[in-house]
Amino acid sequence: MGKNTGFLEYERADAPYRPVAERLRDFREAALPLSDGAIVTQAARCMECGIPFCHAMGCPVYNLIPEFNDYVYRGQWQAAYERLSMVNTLPEITGRVCPAPCETSCTLSINSSPVAIKQIERTIIEHAFAQGWVVPLPPSSESGKKIAVIGSGPAGLACAMRLRRSGHAVTVYEQDDNYGGILRYGIPDFKLEKNIIDRRLALMEAEGVHFENNVSIGADLSARYLQRTFDAVVLTVGAQKPRDLPAPGQGLEGIHFAMDYLVMANKISAGRTPAIHP
Repeated sequence: MGKNTGFLEYERADAPYRPVAERLRDFREAALPLSDGAIVTQAARCMECGIPFCHAMGCPVYNLIPEFNDYVYRGQWQAAYERLSMVNTLPEITGRVCPAPCETSCTLSINSSPVAIKQIERTIIEHAFAQGWVVPLPPSSESGKKIAVIGSGPAGLACAMRLRRSGHAVTVYEQDDNYGGILRYGIPDFKLEKNIIDRRLALMEAEGVHFENNVSIGADLSARYLQRTFDAVVLTVGAQKPRDLPAPGQGLEGIHFAMDYLVMANKISAGRTPAIHP
């Protein structure tokens, strides 16, 4: 996989960050992507390790990491995208916000720096979008089945996309005023700009997924209605309740749950409210 001696010849390169003075003026993504050439070099570090722990144990979605690394090293970007999209429904999301347990599992991390898998993944999917390879994939035939997906977070979006591509009529219900769940309201723009989510939502709508927001199940629609209207109902609502920390000072003024703060901050940034700094 990659270049047989690449892990001996090349050092790991991490993504650079925008200058602090620039970042203080907006809510935009802080990390800058590596160039395609730098990513090819990073992919060359993927070694013939025998057992790809990055794929088999490290990746929750079982990304075919050694395979797409090899394709990137050889300059076969479309093949790399095809391998990535085979198992990963939202690679533009995971390539930005995943904590990358694949890199912790990389054999190189035993006595060196792991392959920059997360950066490679992000570059593959952004290259695919730029080249027009990411297109709506509506089903070739309809199953006649109707399915409701409750919640439009990452689980709901991934579920809805897979179900629709299998030929089912899918309606996604979201209680908030926009879609994305924790992706939109729990992750700041400096990690995930919301146009990344909107780009994927547009693809899903083009594939035939129907979205309805400001709908609270149990208040606006009953469980009985869902059972009567749909052949199946999938619950992907998330925890929705922060976990308390029984520590001294927890109840003091100015102490807030992270999710309460993040939701407010993301709604402010969505309105493009200027940053505090001049």
